[in-house]
Amino acid sequence: MKSKLKFEEHLLSKERKSLLEKIAKEQEEIGYYKLPDQDTSAIVEYAQSLDKSIETVAVIGIGGSSLGAKAVYEFLKPVKKLQRRLYFFESTDPINIESQLEKIDMEKCHVLVISKSGTTVETMAIFKYIYSLDSSSERYTFISEDGSKLDKFAKSVGINRFHLQESVGGRFSVLSVVGLLPLALSGVDIVALLRGAAKIKESFFNDGYIKELLVNKASFYAKNHAIYNINCLFAYSETMRYFIQWYVQLWGESLGKKQRNSAFNVGLTPIGLIGPKDQHSFLQLIMEGTRDKSITFIEIADFQNELEIPDISLEYLEEMDLLNGVKFSELISMQSQSVLEALLEEGDIPIDEIIIDRVDEASMGELIYYYELLTSLVGELIDVNTYDQPGVEAGKIILKEKLQQRKKSD
Repeated sequence: MKSKLKFEEHLLSKERKSLLEKIAKEQEEIGYYKLPDQDTSAIVEYAQSLDKSIETVAVIGIGGSSLGAKAVYEFLKPVKKLQRRLYFFESTDPINIESQLEKIDMEKCHVLVISKSGTTVETMAIFKYIYSLDSSSERYTFISEDGSKLDKFAKSVGINRFHLQESVGGRFSVLSVVGLLPLALSGVDIVALLRGAAKIKESFFNDGYIKELLVNKASFYAKNHAIYNINCLFAYSETMRYFIQWYVQLWGESLGKKQRNSAFNVGLTPIGLIGPKDQHSFLQLIMEGTRDKSITFIEIADFQNELEIPDISLEYLEEMDLLNGVKFSELISMQSQSVLEALLEEGDIPIDEIIIDRVDEASMGELIYYYELLTSLVGELIDVNTYDQPGVEAGKIILKEKLQQRKKSD
């Protein structure tokens, strides 16, 4: 993983020192920092022990309980022969629930129920429905905090359970058991995933190139967040579609807050784009719209795919013969570079570029940890609590009140 375009230093040495000291202190309290170094043997052994007749895994969770695993799974699925297929139940949309269940043979399916608190309304609603169809304890595995109500239920009926440590927040949990267990069950190499994350961690905390890159990038976002308050992640690969969704949650839920030491509301709005499709739509707004957006391009250096445009000529379309013999991997790279260069010519649109080596576990591990660190740095610099979500909790409280009122009226 590398970056071609770098941000200039925007912090004074005193500010930089203070930032790094605060991030170092966070490691004592915030659990995601340590996840690349964890022992995964229990997760790997459990995945290997699952009955070989199991062909699919239904993952019931929402937000941070599912988006990270889905991002990694969908990134790897097109290029890697995986052992089991994952189905993600993330919505209370009844059409979606029934549509998903129609694709699954429950006799050959294992169900993961993931809720840190153990009382997530959406997760429990879907679980209760599926549990009514099949209540066999061996069909399920639960992931929750030790001692949560869901954990206690699992223990009472003999369902296997794993525990998520309290210090790991949902949207930062992809490299914990929350993401690693479903991925291991599908056949993803979770050791390689963590190895990629550890590479970024090592570089950042031991004065490697990532430290300068991330500190400078975070300081630019923070210093200019009132001007460039929209950050567009422009990924040039369809395999990154769900990574984009994970980034949108991470960025939005972590940085959209009231400041800790003022009454101001701040944040950077995340927008996920996929190239080259969004070149034909959203690019127009970036190119000629309001100058309130920064752009990060993510490209894959080696698609490890030789698919090529055939050397044929079509009547009336001879001008398109310039495509003949071009590999699709080369074409998509040329498309991203053309857009990047066009935006650079504008001169007033902040741009940077991330290049990942290939579509594999280590590359995704690097990218996940890179964005988690960047989020923590920006949050500290714009003076917000990166790890809470009071706005989200407010909606949850109202929903539970509505459900209680409904129950009383029945």
